[in-house]
Amino acid sequence: MENFFRLVDHEDFFSRRCIWVNGPIIVGAGPSGLATAACLREQGVPFMVLERADCIASLWQKRTYDRLKLHLPKQFCQLPKLPFPEDFPEYPTKKQFIEYLESYATHFQINPQFNECVQSARYDETSGLWRVKSVSSTGATRNEVEYICRWLVVATGENAECVMPDIEGLSDFKGEVIHACDYKSGESFRGKKVLVVGCGNSGMELSLDLCNHHASPSMVVRSSVHVLPREVFGKSTFEFAVMMLQWLPLWLVDKIILMLAWFVFGNVEKLGLKRPSTGPLELKNTKGKTPVLDLGALAKIRSGDIKVVPGVKRFNNGEAELVNGEKLDVDAVVLATGYRSNVPYWLQEGEFFSKNGFPKMPFPHGWKGNAGLYAVGFTKRGLSGASSDAVKIAQDIGKVWKDETKQKKQRTTACHRRCISQF
Repeated sequence: MENFFRLVDHEDFFSRRCIWVNGPIIVGAGPSGLATAACLREQGVPFMVLERADCIASLWQKRTYDRLKLHLPKQFCQLPKLPFPEDFPEYPTKKQFIEYLESYATHFQINPQFNECVQSARYDETSGLWRVKSVSSTGATRNEVEYICRWLVVATGENAECVMPDIEGLSDFKGEVIHACDYKSGESFRGKKVLVVGCGNSGMELSLDLCNHHASPSMVVRSSVHVLPREVFGKSTFEFAVMMLQWLPLWLVDKIILMLAWFVFGNVEKLGLKRPSTGPLELKNTKGKTPVLDLGALAKIRSGDIKVVPGVKRFNNGEAELVNGEKLDVDAVVLATGYRSNVPYWLQEGEFFSKNGFPKMPFPHGWKGNAGLYAVGFTKRGLSGASSDAVKIAQDIGKVWKDETKQKKQRTTACHRRCISQF
């Protein structure tokens, strides 16, 4: 607390409401932030969670399509200390996952401060504390608050902001243009010619959904992509790979998985889907690029219901000109171009995080920085990676917290004894 009073010397200290947080501040109330909060609760460490939206897991609640399910079996997606309900299916739906997260927050008594948009966070060398400036909004009321804390946990994740491609003529396109984060269902595109830009898991699944709602999707495939069956031999491909990695080297597991994919799908390059030269697991580990798990889109591509096209050169009114010179009549464009971290926009720090908003140290060393700074949910290994980081962070902070709490109790007891001896 003595460090706190050193902040009074700063000229802007009294220019806004200032709140001392007795414990870490967690920025973000998505699965990563919730997991960290739950683990801190188990360690007996108080905390505060700041969330810019008005709900937990806003990405899942507000920026995902209706048909979304977890792509991996639930045992690989559960957060620490509380498994999914037994009656949930192997691949829970979007609604079920949100229900799980809400029950998780209730179980661990996690009550985020909603509508708190962090503007900046920086470490104060003089006091040895973090200064987190936030703008909170309630209706028409706008308040600036500065939080002071010893530990800062960055849990805003890999998917904080939409990536909007810079394509010539896109801003002047006459038809509807939306990012995948605003796509809910193909129903509103029924009977329309839709260009889906992107061929990752979202691009593939949105193309399939458009097809199922009787739209005519064309999917832009600009680079190579691994497409794998979601299951092989009745078991999740991911689970099968994890099992094999216990005994076999990664390069060999990659070869086995690709052989199985060829056995199930045949040669997908004939469909316009060129495979990368690097295996799917190695690519995931080194570049963080996730393979596509097929849910039925390949069958639609093979039948011609989903058309695969190369990159877009430019848009012109209701037309898309491709890099191969072909021109497509298009009624709407869906940008399945992914997301990015927003950490560089608000965290004033350059040692731990790189300019792309990810920790500089690769997994599994990217969870802890200097001066009480932590990161969770940046492993590019999904929910299981976030859970692993959350446990480490809570244990690290918990150890310091318990040691200092124990010392304070000992000092208090010693002082009390001295007072008694004077009477």
